[in-house]
Amino acid sequence: MSFPPHCDVFPGVGMDCCVIPLRHGGLSLVQTTDFFYPLVEDPYMMGRIACANVLSDLYAMGITECDNMLMLLSVSQKMNDKDRERVMPLMIQGFRDAAEEGGTSVTGGQTVINPWIIVGGVASVVCQPNEFIMPDGAVPGDVLVLTKPLGTQVAVNAHQWLDQPERWNKIKLVVTKEEVKEAYQEAMFSMATLNRTAAGLMHKFQAHAATDVTGFGLLGHANNLAAQQRNEVAFVIHNLPIIAKMTAISKACGNLFNLVQGTSAETSGGLLVCLPREQAAKFCSEMKSQSSGAGGQGAAGGAWIIGIVEKGDRRARIIDKPRIIEVPPRGSQAANQDNSSTSPAPSPNLS
Repeated sequence: MSFPPHCDVFPGVGMDCCVIPLRHGGLSLVQTTDFFYPLVEDPYMMGRIACANVLSDLYAMGITECDNMLMLLSVSQKMNDKDRERVMPLMIQGFRDAAEEGGTSVTGGQTVINPWIIVGGVASVVCQPNEFIMPDGAVPGDVLVLTKPLGTQVAVNAHQWLDQPERWNKIKLVVTKEEVKEAYQEAMFSMATLNRTAAGLMHKFQAHAATDVTGFGLLGHANNLAAQQRNEVAFVIHNLPIIAKMTAISKACGNLFNLVQGTSAETSGGLLVCLPREQAAKFCSEMKSQSSGAGGQGAAGGAWIIGIVEKGDRRARIIDKPRIIEVPPRGSQAANQDNSSTSPAPSPNLS
């Protein structure tokens, strides 16, 4: 859940969650809601992705615990009874399993009949002030880190195009069907991965601000985050970690997705974190080591240094020719051969 910059319609609104001081001293209710339409074929994984996407708003504020979740589910009236009985329980189970992985549970929700399938939920937690990090403390000299690769929208669309010859013909010269299938699997598992590890490390490495990268794309969310800062700063993005081959597909489509421009929508994307310069590499290293045991957030590990914070006008920009970091899908031959560091040393542009 993201609000426009400087949105003060609701008291206690943060970037990704509302933060409401409670009557009971020193405690705040932090709450968020989100929902969307299915984008992968596996209903169980779709449930997991929906839950991860809701929880990610809490994680973007450094909150690692969730007290309660509700599930929102719209069942399509176009589905027959047999399909409903097969698909909906799997979607619900995926949502519940992801909630359990996040240390919480689903205690209720709402189900309706609708022309479209919609899945989402609500996450709530009561916090002490030291349990969350308000997204407004970036200072010049900070480093920007991203914890999941970009390109999920491109991967999902390219996978759909395998059965659409007129679309496939536009991209078949730059990618193989096997590469599209591998990218789709990577996107699906990346979207279903919780950002909980990153949320915990935000505290350990003194993060100054963060947001999650979803529907507005990297640049859209970076702009929203920059606009929230107390200090007069600007975000400059030099590196773009992208699922392998998705950049080539985007270009072959005439930049249909605006992937390199930073406005391609992501679903349940990574956290964009502002860290002290001396902490960024250590954050990335620990993300890699903690992610590898659970399959990792992308084959190359858990985080990438992508830019810097400098004095400026509370806006974000991507340089004209950003460095593209091709992230090989887990299980691919390229991933198996890739023993390089998760967080490439900052390029000369970051110095």
